[in-house]
This record gives sequence, C-alpha cells and structure tokens, in this order.
Amino acid sequence: MSEPVEKSISDARRELPAVIDAARRTHEPVWISRHGRRIAAIIDAEQLERLQALAEDMADVLDAEAARAEMRKTAEEPVPWEQVKADLGLT
Repeated sequence: MSEPVEKSISDARRELPAVIDAARRTHEPVWISRHGRRIAAIIDAEQLERLQALAEDMADVLDAEAARAEMRKTAEEPVPWEQVKADLGLT
C-alpha cells in the first residue's frame, strides 16, 4: 500500500481529472480534506463495488451469527427450509 494521497477541496476541484485518474490507476483512495480534516474520498468505481459486496457479505455473516446466538439463548430449533417455502407459498 502506498502513501495516502490527500487533497484540499480547492486542489481537488482544480485537479479533478488527475485526482480521478490517480484513484483509478492506483486503486487507492484520494482523500479530500477541509481545514486539514478528511471529509470524503474519491475511489475507483470497481473498488467501491468490491467494498460494497464485502460489506453486504459481512452484514449477512453478522446477521446469521446473531440468529444463531438467539437460537442458543432461547433453545429454539431452526425452521426447516421446506417449511419456510411452504409458509411463503413457494412450493
């Protein structure tokens, strides 16, 4: 991983095509700052899609673990998939 690139809003506005090219070329974010504080980032669209997919996968993992923890706590048995489909009218 390379050194993070950080631009002020005014520099980013002035250099927007170069900033976008840098994010696409390096696959690293270009941080945008205001008064020395990071407020946004420009990242490659493919990287964003990958991050969103990973975040969705992690949310699913966390939801499944929460469901398993609730089942352990309540000693409930899982509902069989065939029953779920039947209840939803999918069979």
